[in-house]
Amino acid sequence: MAFRRRNKSYPFFSQEFLIQNHADIVFSLVIFILIGLMFESTSTGCFNKPDYVFCVFLPSFVCLEGEVTTYHYGWKDCATILFYFFITIILHAVVQEYLLDKVNRRLHLSKSKNTKFNESGQLGVFHLVSSVWSFYILITEGYLLHPSSLWENYPHLHLRFQVKFFYLTQLAYWLHALPELYFQKVRKEEIPRQLQYICLYLLHISVAYLLNLSRVGLVLLFLQYVSELGFHIARLLYFTDENHQKMFDLWAVSFVFTRMATLTLMFLAVGFGLARCENQGLDIEMGNFNTLLIRMTVLLVVCLTQSWLLWKFIRFQLRRWREFRHEQAVRKKATAKQPVRQLKRDTFGYHENGVLKAENGVSPRTKKLKSP
Repeated sequence: MAFRRRNKSYPFFSQEFLIQNHADIVFSLVIFILIGLMFESTSTGCFNKPDYVFCVFLPSFVCLEGEVTTYHYGWKDCATILFYFFITIILHAVVQEYLLDKVNRRLHLSKSKNTKFNESGQLGVFHLVSSVWSFYILITEGYLLHPSSLWENYPHLHLRFQVKFFYLTQLAYWLHALPELYFQKVRKEEIPRQLQYICLYLLHISVAYLLNLSRVGLVLLFLQYVSELGFHIARLLYFTDENHQKMFDLWAVSFVFTRMATLTLMFLAVGFGLARCENQGLDIEMGNFNTLLIRMTVLLVVCLTQSWLLWKFIRFQLRRWREFRHEQAVRKKATAKQPVRQLKRDTFGYHENGVLKAENGVSPRTKKLKSP
């Protein structure tokens, strides 16, 4: 008869209690926030105004262009990001509880590999969804078929629903990754590395959103997410079976291609495309940031980031190559030190395993003459 194992109870507001039940706590906070927003909206008539139809999901300024409703950013985006910040924490806990933990129990990984497996599992799901979502937006908006639309008619102040919603959810996800470092009990050695790429994502997404470079940012995020998806898939396969090494080679090729494509696109769109636009100058009210200083700053930030990523990649590949050569050298020395097996020679042959063997086809035994 099998008994269900009871979870260990912790004191209220202790560290273990918050980590074990953080999804339930966040869900309760979201419910209270929604109830408060509904009471406030019914008292002020927020839901009755046409300009605030999406005041919960997209609380920003609305601009009607014919039959297409477009949006531009405002201070109310902070409330939207906060709302989806809590939603992503809940989704993170769901993926961890119902998908990754079940796989971990079957693999029986060590503590260090378990942490990396959870990280790659969470980021793999996010990069898969984000890459498919961004590719769908690029196809429906026509940015891939018309590359010149990435810089023409700048500033791209008015965004469609799917574009604005994509950027807000991206910011919410990378902001939620900060408290998840505490909830997931990440080791102190891993925190600086994870903080680096979290801050880089937040910086680049925020710059593309606030400087009205949303179209170029969409293409760059798509390339980046596809490359990172290949890396996390390769690492997940490696944890399941250490013989899966070919996926890392494919990821290495895609990583270098992504860096080159990112630099080429940035110089084409920002360095040449925006430099030839007619509306040069700084106009914050119109969302125009097309000045030489801002363009050079954006290019410098992107170039430094891509160069830093390439430098880390080259160092990783060199270290991996040195370890491989060192293992080969150790194996050769081990095989060379093994004693050579010498056989005991006899006059007619040699002994092997206690048995007298013939040499050159001659029998070591003397033939017995038959009696006439």
